[in-house]
Amino acid sequence: MPHQRFPKIEILSVEPHEIRFILSETDVSVANTLRRIMIAEVPTLAIDLVEFHENSTVLNDEYIAHRLGLIPIRFQAQDSVRGGDCHGQFLPHNECLCYDRCPRCSVEFELDVNFDNVAPTRPESEQGLPLTVTSRDLISNNECVTPAHFLNPEEQDEAHDEGISIVKIGPGQHLKLRAIARMGISKEHAKWCPVAVATYRFCPIIQINNDACSTLTNAQKQELVDTCPDQILMIDQADGRIKETPDAWETATFTEDLSIIQHSMKARPEDPDFVRVSHSTDRFIFSIEGTGAMDAEEILKSGLRVLKDRLRYLAQVVEGLKDMS
Repeated sequence: MPHQRFPKIEILSVEPHEIRFILSETDVSVANTLRRIMIAEVPTLAIDLVEFHENSTVLNDEYIAHRLGLIPIRFQAQDSVRGGDCHGQFLPHNECLCYDRCPRCSVEFELDVNFDNVAPTRPESEQGLPLTVTSRDLISNNECVTPAHFLNPEEQDEAHDEGISIVKIGPGQHLKLRAIARMGISKEHAKWCPVAVATYRFCPIIQINNDACSTLTNAQKQELVDTCPDQILMIDQADGRIKETPDAWETATFTEDLSIIQHSMKARPEDPDFVRVSHSTDRFIFSIEGTGAMDAEEILKSGLRVLKDRLRYLAQVVEGLKDMS
């Protein structure tokens, strides 16, 4: 019978746009499954249909529609300050019973910007300059659904525009459209992907052979420490021993530099290594960065929910096969 595992998650840091955690007591298959689910199967909202009423800008309809589709759409429940999971709040368009669209499966955005109407309201020095149409100009018919204008406050402070740029317009130009956002997953199209970065790496296992290191001179010890490009080793000033740095588990990248220099220091090739760095097979360091459509913590929770649903469905199918046999 296979060894039963009980995976654990240890949170390292949490910010609205980024989460870092350690997944342990499991194997690489589960780690990669969770990563791929967060990338491809966590549902979000994205603009899927655009109806143009007037477009006299320099960009054609298809180009603007493509840019609109890539704007992250954020669902935020009325009693929450987080960008949350829209699962349960909306239905996929192909599962809804409505004829065309309805509030249960879609959200409508209106955009109407006329340069000649806006120019008089701008400062006199800016009235003749091009006007940037941004995601701030998209007006939603659902107060819980809005474009994610910025990833975090720092990005907002550094930005020159009021949101995500769509197109620049000049005198006499007018853009008016209706955009329809629907729920989907990025397995269908990348615009529904909730993450910008979803990676994991193996936790390092650093083993220092103190007996072997005691045969080295101080100069050799220092050379061993300096050779490692990750700076995962240091010399204890109290007893002169080599030890790992406090953040070695985070900076180790499993380079070959240590192995090469150690071979030149050994008296015999078969002697044990002074320092050995290997990767763990059951601990993984994850880094997840969102696009703004969902808070990073909510992406993780949603990914775990999808994984649980998939496993439950698999168990039901297996039970059904048992009953048939």
